[in-house]
Amino acid sequence: MNPTRSTVLAAAILVAAGGVVTGVAHAQPEPSPTPSTAPAPPPVSHAPSAAAPGPAPDASEDADESPDAPAGPQTSITADGTYQVGVDIVPGTYSSAGPITDGVCYWKRTSNGELVDNALTKKPQVVQIKADDTTFTTNDCQAWQLTNATPPPQPGPQDLLGQLGSFIGSGILSGPPPS
Repeated sequence: MNPTRSTVLAAAILVAAGGVVTGVAHAQPEPSPTPSTAPAPPPVSHAPSAAAPGPAPDASEDADESPDAPAGPQTSITADGTYQVGVDIVPGTYSSAGPITDGVCYWKRTSNGELVDNALTKKPQVVQIKADDTTFTTNDCQAWQLTNATPPPQPGPQDLLGQLGSFIGSGILSGPPPS
C-alpha cells in the first residue's frame, strides 16, 4: 500500500505545481528516457535485461502490479487514488464498508474541476458516480464495488433545521433574552 500512497503524493505534488494528471496513479510509473549528449544504443542504456525495449513489457508489468491497470473502465476501486470516470471506472452506484481500520474514509466527486460531493466519514458509504462526473477520489476507504444499492437521500432544509434545533435547545428561542 505504501507505493500507492507515494504515487498519490507525487501526483498531488504535480497537480499543485501546475502539472496535469490524466490517469490513475500507478504503483510503478513508466520510466522515461533521460537526455544524453553522447550517442548510446537505447536497449543497453534503457533496459538492463535482455528484453526488447518498448512499451509492451512496461504495460504488462503495470498490469501485474496494479489492479487498476487493465485497459477498460473497472467496476471496483481497490486502492487510494483519483480515478477518471468513463476511463478508469464506469459510472454507477458504488458502496464501501467504510474506513480502513479505525481511520476516516474520504471520498470526493468532481465535474470539470468543480467539487460535486464529498464526505469524510467513519461509516459505510454508498455513492452515486454520474456519467458527467470527471473524477472520483478515495483515501483510506475499504474497496468500492459497483452495486444496485440505493444512495441515501440528500438532506433537505428540514433535516438541517432539525439538527440545529437540537444544538440550540428548546428554551433559547421561546422568548426575549433574560434581563
